[in-house]
Amino acid sequence: MDKYRRYYGILIFVGIVLISGLIAYNIATPAIQKVTNIKSQLEQKGKEFNTKVEQKVNVEKRLAQMKYSIVNSQKKIYLPVDSDLGNDSLFFTLYNDLIEMVRSNSIKIKSMEYTYNPENDAFVKFGQDVYFVCEINMELVSSYTNLGKLIQDIVQYPYYIKINRIQVQPYEKDKKVLISDVSLRLYAHTAPVEPMQ
Repeated sequence: MDKYRRYYGILIFVGIVLISGLIAYNIATPAIQKVTNIKSQLEQKGKEFNTKVEQKVNVEKRLAQMKYSIVNSQKKIYLPVDSDLGNDSLFFTLYNDLIEMVRSNSIKIKSMEYTYNPENDAFVKFGQDVYFVCEINMELVSSYTNLGKLIQDIVQYPYYIKINRIQVQPYEKDKKVLISDVSLRLYAHTAPVEPMQ
């Protein structure tokens, strides 16, 4: 036993070192986990920030494209010659042209309803004193080709006509015939003012 007494000090020292190491490990582990969690959160926030920056750049590009297309647009808002006859007279030319486009493409109008100044239109909200809006909802009977020609005619029309919605459903008895629900908005100035140059 006496020959092992000299190792007691070393064993006690090793035991103290092991116990100190375990205590230090137990104290340091939560701190290390906390630092790791903070680091991963920072990386996640960095990725989110980069995504937001990319989204902002994309939105700015789209806004610039929209502004460019509006500035360089060939479309004009209809300017009536005389607006003293009432609201219906503001759209007489546009109505007439639209009906003529429908007829020239051999499309039949099953029903047609119109509403003046729909509340959800931006022109009505922000330019009610300057612009007058008419929403037209039509149910049309046509072929695929004739409906496509009508849409092309509306797009090529020199005055601004907004296509809100087009819902197409084939006729049950003849699949070549379409029943289309078309919603359009016509825009006119409320008074015959000089167009902005």
